[in-house]
Order: sequence, then structure tokens, then C-alpha cells
Amino acid sequence: MHILLVNNSPIPVYGYGGTERVIWDLGKTLVQQGHRVSYLVPEGSTCDFGQVLPIRPDEPWEGQIPADVDITHFQFNPRSELSKPYLVTEHGNARKPKPLPRNTVFLSRDHAARYGSSEFVYNGLDWAGYGPVDFDRPRSHYHFLGKAAWGVKNVRGAIRVAKLAGVELDVLGGNRINFKRGFRWTLSRKIHFHGMVGGTQKTGLLNASRGLIFPVRWHEPFGLAVIESLYFGCPVFSTPYGALPELVPVHCGVLSDQASVLAEAVRGNRFDPRACHQHVVEHFGAERMARNYLRMYERVLAGETLNAQAPVIQGPARELPWKN
Repeated sequence: MHILLVNNSPIPVYGYGGTERVIWDLGKTLVQQGHRVSYLVPEGSTCDFGQVLPIRPDEPWEGQIPADVDITHFQFNPRSELSKPYLVTEHGNARKPKPLPRNTVFLSRDHAARYGSSEFVYNGLDWAGYGPVDFDRPRSHYHFLGKAAWGVKNVRGAIRVAKLAGVELDVLGGNRINFKRGFRWTLSRKIHFHGMVGGTQKTGLLNASRGLIFPVRWHEPFGLAVIESLYFGCPVFSTPYGALPELVPVHCGVLSDQASVLAEAVRGNRFDPRACHQHVVEHFGAERMARNYLRMYERVLAGETLNAQAPVIQGPARELPWKN
């Protein structure tokens, strides 16, 4: 099968990367499974296992899709119907209830349900690229991982939990002084800010962490930060929103919308790092993701429409309750 992956961001990802990292690992795994993969992405992108074509967002999609492509997989809403078989993955939470294409899939069961759909494929990552986990390394700090400037990621809540628990916190994805989307200045020297991190710096920090503190205030569509942390043996202390209950079983963390409950769980952390690691390796690898997308591709190529009605987001997804 020849699959065209379409995205508006360049590849490969050298540091932090969400959708970009997922579709890189998806494409590489599909090639390993015997398929041909091409990318339609911004100029300057490179790939050693698939053809790269420059995306031209202002031009019709039909003329940008090679004739020998079997199915086109968009990572955003193309906003036009195509005569060729295509699939869309919705990666976020829409702010307005606009209909999506009927061949849209989502990132988790909860994510799909909030759009009135039951079609989803969990994200997966190529864990070989993350290197080994050092389970014997002493671990004293906890961490937050995400774009701290986004209010829904609730870095303030993570800092509150760390202070209540009396632990040190590494903030991966934010700075001590923030002027974006509301001023924040963190004084405590037990809170360590590392800015946007990637590569060996990121894996080194995760390899030294006792757990992820992640009290998001929106319905997390999936949560790459969660599975990356679990891979490194870090249990998760988070709110119970969106996909979090699907990613974090009871032996891998605690979910609550109350800072005091999460702080108590952090203080009493007795979770088994190897069990956290094994859970994510078994359930959220790139191989499983690729197999599940192949099933979706085959359904579309067989003429099936994945959703009977156009998916539309239902209900609020942001600023969910948090008891600080």
C-alpha cells in the first residue's frame, strides 16, 4: 500500500514534537511492515525512508496527491472533499462546533465520544528511539512536561501539588517568568525550569524523575507527555480528564481534580517503575498504532464511511474544575 501522510509542520523533529513525532514513527513503522510511505509537508523537510513532497496549502489537494497513492492521511481538516480515498486524524479540541469529514478518526475513546464518534486510534511511539531506562538511578525530583504557557496545561497546579507534597519539580516546557497568556512568576527555588527540551536533555531529565505531575484543565485528546513519562518508569499524578483514564491504570498513577489528593499520592508514591514502563511498551508502541491505522485505511479503501454523521465537538473541553 502507498500511503501519503500530510501535515503542516516540517519533519523530522529534532527537539520537542507532538504530531510530527507521531507521524514520523507511524511512517517509519509502516515502511518496516512492507508499505510505501510519502510525506506532503513544508519545504526543507527530509526523510530517509520515504519520499518528501512540498505542501502547497493554498492549492487544490487533488493536484498534490501522486497518482499511485492508495490513501491520503491528513493530520488536519483539508476543508474540501476529495475524489481519492482519504482519512483525517483530529489531534485537538475544536473551539467551535464545526463538522469534520466523515472519515475522521480521533486519538482516544473519550476524544472520539466528545465528537459523537466511536472511531479512534491511540498514538504510539517508537520506543527504540528513546534509549534504555535506568531503573537503578536515584530519583528525587518530579516533573511537569508540556507547553507551560498554555493555561489548560495548568503548570500552576503542578507547582501547587509539588509545594504541598514538599518535593522538587522540574518544569519541562516552560520558563520561570512567563508573559504569554497571562503573567506568571515563580519564586520557589524548588521549582526548576528547563524551557523547551528535547533529545538527550529531555530523556536525561525523565530518566531522573520519580513521577509526572500533570493536572490538566481540559479534556486531553491523548497525552504524549503521559506515555513518554510512563516509558521512563514515572507514575502519573493527573486530573481525570479526557484520555487520562485510558492511559493511566490504577497501578500506574493517581487521577484527581484536587491538589491535596494528588500531593498526598506524591508523598506516598510506591508505584513500581518497571510496571509503568511495561504498561506503555505493551499498549502504546508505534507497531500497534500502525496496525490500527492500517485497519482504518483498509476500511476506507473498501468503500466504508467511518462515521455515519459528520463528527462535531460536543460540550466544553477547557477550563475544567481544579481545586487548588
